[in-house]
Amino acid sequence: MTATTARAVPASADPAILDGVDLSALARRVGTPCHVYSASAIRQRIAALQSALHGLDAQVCYAVKANSNLAILQLMADAGFGADIVSGGELWRCLHAGIPAARVVFSGVGKSADEIADALHAGVARFNVESADELQLLQRIAGKRNVTAHASVRINPDVDALTHAKISTGKSENKFGVGIDEAREWFAASARLTHVRLDGLHVHIGSQMLSLDPIRAALQRTAGFRRELADAGHAIHSIDVGGGLGVCYRAGQDHPVAIEDYVTVIREALAGFNGRILLEPGRWLVAEAGVLLTRVIRIKHGRQRTFLVLDAAMTDLIRPSLYDAWHDIVPLAHHERLLQTYDVVGPVCESSDTFARDRALPRCEAGDLVMIKATGAYGASMASTFNSRPLVAEVLLDQGRYAVVRRRQSLDEMVAGEQPAQNWEEP
Repeated sequence: MTATTARAVPASADPAILDGVDLSALARRVGTPCHVYSASAIRQRIAALQSALHGLDAQVCYAVKANSNLAILQLMADAGFGADIVSGGELWRCLHAGIPAARVVFSGVGKSADEIADALHAGVARFNVESADELQLLQRIAGKRNVTAHASVRINPDVDALTHAKISTGKSENKFGVGIDEAREWFAASARLTHVRLDGLHVHIGSQMLSLDPIRAALQRTAGFRRELADAGHAIHSIDVGGGLGVCYRAGQDHPVAIEDYVTVIREALAGFNGRILLEPGRWLVAEAGVLLTRVIRIKHGRQRTFLVLDAAMTDLIRPSLYDAWHDIVPLAHHERLLQTYDVVGPVCESSDTFARDRALPRCEAGDLVMIKATGAYGASMASTFNSRPLVAEVLLDQGRYAVVRRRQSLDEMVAGEQPAQNWEEP
């Protein structure tokens, strides 16, 4: 299945440059594989979102799960953004990065009692509640602490996000949120909540959405429910519209919506709402600002396929293995080469350790530097040490300079929490 064509790929006159930094030189200094992020690209997205939101009473709460590196969180803090978190660990990161708890919202279906207590102690702005059990747990813990927790009901509007099944969250079959009928019952009984103020709505139907239609439908259902609640005497002070905006992973095929059009949908759907609007962008802010630099280990010629074996693996970028996700792959060669078809794979001992199948790329050689694009979201944040592969370095670029914002994990650091079974105890 290997194929070489007579068509050559034009070479760039200069080495690949990102945010004023020569990526080839950077790879020689830092080593590969490594995640690289452009601070300038992130700031451009921040500025575009802020401009589109002008005139709205809105708070952006960056979805920390997309990329939780402290340096990235500091960029969000500097912009005045808050954070959307789903764990106590993400809260800890936000506080250490300078994002105040008063700008943090706590989402997720599995908040533990300890996490809720820690979040109340820190003073998070709001809990996005996803089950009746969680609501009662929040009531009990807040009561013990004699504080009042502000809570929003995450409603599940049963809207298809038109995205991959594993990142769809707004259908009735998904684990997230509750139906509007159940939410209505919560508000009807809310007077009995002595230490929870149920005064918000939250909706988030999925991720990597490239159409405004499902977003519009979900927000219209949310807005209609908000009006129903108001008529019943339940004031809503906050509507969290979630996130999920898609980005371009495949040039020429993925067509993300314009941020201005997205905000227009929010303005139109929530017209007449006088409270605060919360937004939870993650991927949209950071995905296209990041690349994964990796080198070719070897070319393996099989009987039917040719494998381009990289030093990066599914441990460093799991999206292709987990979602069959496409990422554009660009060899950073300095001269013209003919195209050849490869299966692009990593060294992990799993057939699923595959970045691309039947991908036409300029012919590669061992030692060549390769860039996997749009890895700034759900790359490093989903990494693992499977096969005892240490976590790779993360590097932030900013107008011609770079800083290592996570050093490459050493073998000693990887096993730091492990120890022989010496001190046996009875439970």
